[in-house]
Amino acid sequence: MKFFKKTSTPNNPVNESQLLTADINKNIQSIRDYLCHTEDLMVKEMIFNKKTCTILYLDSMVNKDSLQSSVIGPIVEAKFGEIQNIVKATEVKLTSKISDVGSALLEGFCTILIETDAQAMSLSVVENTSRSIEEPDNERSIISSHDGFVENLGTNIFQLRKRVKSPQLKVKFFTLGKLTNTKISMVYMENLANEKIIEEVERRISSIEVDQLLSFGDLQDYIEDNPYSPFPQMLTSERPDRGAAYLTEGKILLLVDGSPRILIVPITFFAFYQTPDDYNSRWLVGTFFRLIRFFSFIISISLPAIYIAVVSFHSEVLPIGILYSIRVSLENVPFPPYIEAFAMQIILELLKEAAIRLPTPISQTIGIVGGLVIGTAVVEASFVSNTMIVVIGLTAIASFVAPVNEMGTSARLLGFPVMIAASLFGFVGIVLVLMLIFMHVCKLETFGTPYFAPIAPFKIEDIKDSIVRLPFWKLNTRPTDSKPVYKKQQWRTRGWKNN
Repeated sequence: MKFFKKTSTPNNPVNESQLLTADINKNIQSIRDYLCHTEDLMVKEMIFNKKTCTILYLDSMVNKDSLQSSVIGPIVEAKFGEIQNIVKATEVKLTSKISDVGSALLEGFCTILIETDAQAMSLSVVENTSRSIEEPDNERSIISSHDGFVENLGTNIFQLRKRVKSPQLKVKFFTLGKLTNTKISMVYMENLANEKIIEEVERRISSIEVDQLLSFGDLQDYIEDNPYSPFPQMLTSERPDRGAAYLTEGKILLLVDGSPRILIVPITFFAFYQTPDDYNSRWLVGTFFRLIRFFSFIISISLPAIYIAVVSFHSEVLPIGILYSIRVSLENVPFPPYIEAFAMQIILELLKEAAIRLPTPISQTIGIVGGLVIGTAVVEASFVSNTMIVVIGLTAIASFVAPVNEMGTSARLLGFPVMIAASLFGFVGIVLVLMLIFMHVCKLETFGTPYFAPIAPFKIEDIKDSIVRLPFWKLNTRPTDSKPVYKKQQWRTRGWKNN
């Protein structure tokens, strides 16, 4: 029996350091070998300066109109001269390495090889197939801007620069994945973002060595501090206005080519319950809805557990009228309350997943069938009590209030251990598990920033724009959770000048 040694990456027939030569035919063959003789590699020959000039490009990656108008047309018309002065491409790369030529072709460049010349010229003629800018479905807004990030990295950086027109806005690029060569960009404000956090983010990204990295979720798993924590430690967003706002607070944005979402670091728990609409409404309205969202987090974690504890152990806390109503609804139910709660929570998750995966017209039907028909049927069959349907419905609504879906899902997951503790120990079990959760979030850190700031550690000056939202003229300093280089951001607000 033979054993074959597995290699981590496929061998490429061309050495990464192989150089171009003066033999144009040998160069073309080497490029074909580097690209594994792919059949969408196009080779077009012409005569320029009385020498053979060859243009190579991947048919699936270039824009044909741009190739013709910017490269082929000018060369055919000129016939003589300096080729750098004739072509009209916006980006030109000169290289003498086969691997660099191959990488440029894979990025959507065309490459020009000239007879007796051991150097290649790569010109940008990339095919732009990204969708148009539109409002993201996951983060809809009532009174904020209605544009969102798309899958094109350049377009996303443009949307950030359009909002933050500062020379301090800095972009750094990384390429990850030996097979995918995915481009990652790190965006931050120079002289504002904390240097130590920048270095730590760079260190973690540079340490990644993988074959493929295709989405922001892959990057998030590789660089987050506590992968086993149920709480998300990086804020994901599809909104450029949100990304621009966090840039001006000294935070760092991570963009992945091909993904319409960005990662924002470092972040705190309270940022997951803030929305752009909070800052486009009067401060009283923004604070009111923000407090409702925080209250919804507590409901989504503890409401089913409180119901289980009351029915199983602490019925004396309810008024006699409500208690009688609950007892009547439970009279013919054969299952204990915690079985009811678990079953209904799982059914809720099944319905949610079905509604997401199916086409929109069918998903609406599934929602109606699941919410009305199945709910009514299980109550009439005495499998679940009426009160439990109400409790699970309120819990679901409360979890969906979270502006960021990851936090709402985390809240529903945390509800399961709280329900188990309530079924075993009643209110004591609920308090115990909630204490453990509170201890966990107080101990949690993300990129050196306390996750539960400004509550732990307590900083009263940061509460003005975390738990509540005071008027803008009160927000004279930036939040300190990202450790910005300078904190002051307003110098003159309500002190109006005289005419």
